[in-house]
Amino acid sequence: MNPETTDLFHMMISAGPVVKTVMLILLFFSITSWAIIFIKYRYISKAYRDSVDFTDIFWQCRNLAEAFTKAKVLNANPVARVFITGYMEVKKFDASMADNSTGQKINVASKTIEPRPLPAYNVMSSVQRSLKRAISAEIRRLTQLVTFLATAGNTAPFIGLFGTVWGILNTFQSIGMNKSASLAVVAPGIAEALVATAAGLSVAIPAVIAYNYFTDRIRVLDSELHNFVADLLNIIERDLQKNQGA
Repeated sequence: MNPETTDLFHMMISAGPVVKTVMLILLFFSITSWAIIFIKYRYISKAYRDSVDFTDIFWQCRNLAEAFTKAKVLNANPVARVFITGYMEVKKFDASMADNSTGQKINVASKTIEPRPLPAYNVMSSVQRSLKRAISAEIRRLTQLVTFLATAGNTAPFIGLFGTVWGILNTFQSIGMNKSASLAVVAPGIAEALVATAAGLSVAIPAVIAYNYFTDRIRVLDSELHNFVADLLNIIERDLQKNQGA
């Protein structure tokens, strides 16, 4: 067995209760951070890849109804879910316009009651609010658990530093009790302190790197969602004006 590995393990076992507690906290942060990194990497990568695929399919469709059929099959990505939300909101107004009990006008010439179509700006306002809520929901889903990485990256070095300070305090206490500053007295406490510092940094560095990476990918997806929604609103508005002008 490697002597360095044995010495490191022995130092952790023989450490005081405070340093052991610090190491256990850092171990929790490390395991949780790596679990989140693997989970979110797979989820965000798949969301980005599937969203790009759906966007390509959307522009190949001849109308929104055909795109809706495709979206129901490919609804496991943010862009498809946002599109479904907007399309369903439009269909609600289509159903309202088809219902004679929703907004009526009297035709004086024939003395009959005809349905009054809802103004296009009312439809667009409702669709915009619905799409805005859908985007917010998707961003919340994407950022879920990612903030823990920021917490780990910010706090782990300070937790390790606390272990370092405690180890140095123990070292000075040993010097005072033994009335000697020899290497045999100083080395164990210093080594214990350095282990805590190294553990804190080993947790913080990958957590910060992963957090920055995920934040950048989420920012790209957020931009793609807003661009898609802007194009979708233009298409919906054009179709509404065409239907009301017919």
